[in-house]
Amino acid sequence: MASALKGDHRIAAAWIGDGATAEADFYEALTFASVYRAPVILNIVNNQWAISSFQGLAGGEETTFAARAIGHGLPALRVDGNDLLAVYAVTAWPRPAAGQSGRDGLIEHFTYRAESHSTSDDPSRYRPAGEAKAWPLGDPIERLKDHLIALGEWSEDRHAVLAAELEALVRTAQRDAEAQGSLAQADPAVKAEAMFATSMPNALALREQAKSLGGG
Repeated sequence: MASALKGDHRIAAAWIGDGATAEADFYEALTFASVYRAPVILNIVNNQWAISSFQGLAGGEETTFAARAIGHGLPALRVDGNDLLAVYAVTAWPRPAAGQSGRDGLIEHFTYRAESHSTSDDPSRYRPAGEAKAWPLGDPIERLKDHLIALGEWSEDRHAVLAAELEALVRTAQRDAEAQGSLAQADPAVKAEAMFATSMPNALALREQAKSLGGG
């Protein structure tokens, strides 16, 4: 809304999962975006599963999640979320309208969560073991790699080199993070202060919480 009032043509973007569309907050966001013509792109990542419940429990079997924007007068699209180029193109779709007239849009990214929801989640308890391999839209990285190779812009060798470089980068970042100590070992007051890159002078509630945890 600050961008709308300033007329600076910036657009906000928000992402939620398919399960979160069953929450009242989602519909409040749709109503706010529609009534106040907020320049925002609302993204729904429909990966078929919340932490342990199928997207059908959130109403996904009745119609698409993108269709929920129609009743609010908002434009919406559903895209193959495993196609990087399609996602890029669709994400650019609402921008001119939102930037010029203050309107917004909703995008449903149809994809699949192949792995567990978190380190404490065991997907084998609530879905078939071979379901991930049977997902017809494939792995997005493999699809993009095959597409670029077909165009002559990439190769298996270059891909292997890049994968090794990225793996090394992640492992280095992990070691650096672990060297700082675990979350359980961290000072609670420090954790409160580290929530933001720069201090927020008006965040009175945050300062009070830090004091209660032993911070300054």
